[in-house]
Amino acid sequence: MAVPAAVAWAALRRVDRAQVLFSPVLVDGCMHGDVRELVFASGLQVKERIVSVDEHRRRVAYSAQGAPFEHHSASMQVVEDTRGGCRLIWVSDFLPDALEEAVRPLVIEGAAAFAANLEAGRSLD
Repeated sequence: MAVPAAVAWAALRRVDRAQVLFSPVLVDGCMHGDVRELVFASGLQVKERIVSVDEHRRRVAYSAQGAPFEHHSASMQVVEDTRGGCRLIWVSDFLPDALEEAVRPLVIEGAAAFAANLEAGRSLD
């Protein structure tokens, strides 16, 4: 990504603004305590419990709650690259494995939206 890691982290750590940061993949979202409710462009609705926002590692960990997952844990981490920009490392572990066909495109599209929105200077407010 062609933005400094500090800029990307300042945005990613705002877990209450995922619907802006990951637009147009996400179209709506809100927080209820430590649970984030999100609506995807496809109409899919998910609840994610925010597990941690780690300032030192620039890492957000979360877990999707309920169907269609038997288990879900994920993290997104911003790391500096050698060119003055950064990379987003997104790890998503889930069961059942058959959901990979649905989850993989969302991660790929979400990462692309994250980069595009940051590079365009999109405001989170």
